[in-house]
Order: sequence, then structure tokens, then C-alpha cells
Amino acid sequence: MTNQHANWFPYDNNGGSCVAIAGANYCVIAADTRMSTGYNILTSEYSKISKLADKSVMASCGFQPDVKELQNRLKARNMMYLHQHNKQMSCPTMAQWLSNYLYYKRFFPFYAFNLLGGLDSQGMGCVYTYDALGSYERVGYRAKGSGSTLIMHFLDNQLKSPSPLLLPAQDAVAPLSELEAIDLVKTVFASTTERDIYTGDKLEIVVLNADGIRREFMELRKD
Repeated sequence: MTNQHANWFPYDNNGGSCVAIAGANYCVIAADTRMSTGYNILTSEYSKISKLADKSVMASCGFQPDVKELQNRLKARNMMYLHQHNKQMSCPTMAQWLSNYLYYKRFFPFYAFNLLGGLDSQGMGCVYTYDALGSYERVGYRAKGSGSTLIMHFLDNQLKSPSPLLLPAQDAVAPLSELEAIDLVKTVFASTTERDIYTGDKLEIVVLNADGIRREFMELRKD
């Protein structure tokens, strides 16, 4: 999307940041709540995280009408799957379907940058990262959005995800407890708000584990 087109869409928000960390028995997904375009803050209370199924949550940065359309498609697909199979999609199944759909739309792609997180059939945390055309990978952690270049350096230093070329293969999970992962997410966002003007106001954290889904919030820098 060109800058000329962006001027016609007040919700062209590629700003803000989202992060996901997968652990041995949990998944943490977090994003700030600032929606902005250019140097204008449109709202400080916008959630970039959407629950798609009981064990699948997606965080997205990008053009918000595209993001909402994509989220609604995924929710509808999960509902169809529930009626056909009498169970909801697992997170790996949802990840594959999202990849297929993004690729199907490759000639007019969604301007959305997505992180899908949840629990797999063994109860292990999983995080899937995507490009706009549907290529995806299961990782232990990842960041998207305007602050991602700042966040990834910090996460790489703290977590050092194993290479997929290692033999025998290692699980793509972070070596942290759930509380340690939450504290790490709070730390990286507190730092990022000092450097990225598009990230701020409030941090929304969603935690998935065997007990279900819970949310918590933390105030961030507001200027």
C-alpha cells in the first residue's frame, strides 16, 4: 500500500508491537493497545489480540480492516470445523489453515503481520510466525510490528532459540517458566516504548495454559 493510499485510510496502523513466547506448558502473547497513523494517536485502548479458539490466539499488526477481516474468517472457519468434527481446531491445525488462506490471497494479500500462539495436542506451547503471503514457521518466540527490530535483539540475547538444523531436533520452546516469560515481556515493552513512538499507552498480555486463558494489563509510556 502506497503512502498516497494510506492517507485515505485513517486506520492504516502498522505501528505498535506484538510478542509471543512459547513454553513447555504455556504460551504468552502480548501487544500494546495504541492505534496510530503517522504522528496521530487514534486511540489508546485498541486490542491487537483476538481469541480464535479455546487454545489459539492471534496478535496482528498492520492495516486494521484487513486484520479484522482475517480474524473473522478464522473464527468462521473454526466454527465450521466445530460443527463438522465436534471439536475446535487445534493450534497447529489453525496455523496450517491460516497459511493456506494467506497464500490463497497472495495476489491481493492482507496487509497484516501475524503471530499465532496457543497449545498443541500435547499441551505444549506453540508460536507460529507468518509473512504476508503465508510462509510460516513454528518458533519459540517472535515479535512483529514497528518495535520488532528492537525487541528481537533482546529476546535473542535472553532466549537463544535452538537452530532447526540441530540433530536430534529440539522442541521450539523458551527455557523459561510462565512467570519469567511474563516478566520478560513486560521488560521488553517497557524498553521499546522509550524508542518507538508507535508503541505505548498500555500492554495487554494473554496467557494460555492448561487452566484456560487469562488476560492482564500493564501501563506503558503514554507520550
